[in-house]
Amino acid sequence: MSLNYPAILKKSEEGYAVGCPPLPGCWSQGVTEEEALQNIRIAIQEYLEVLQENLKGEDVRSVTVSV
Repeated sequence: MSLNYPAILKKSEEGYAVGCPPLPGCWSQGVTEEEALQNIRIAIQEYLEVLQENLKGEDVRSVTVSV
């Protein structure tokens, strides 16, 4: 399954910081924009794996929201 998440890039003297606003605390960085985006993909995958593990045994439901 593929999901799309927004990523915010912030250029600095060291390269790029990148965060995923829907996932609090999910940040990464890279020397280039491409490296930063690849690193945030990995960070999002790992974030979601931990979240899934933490929710095992919980009554989790899906809801649809129109924006």
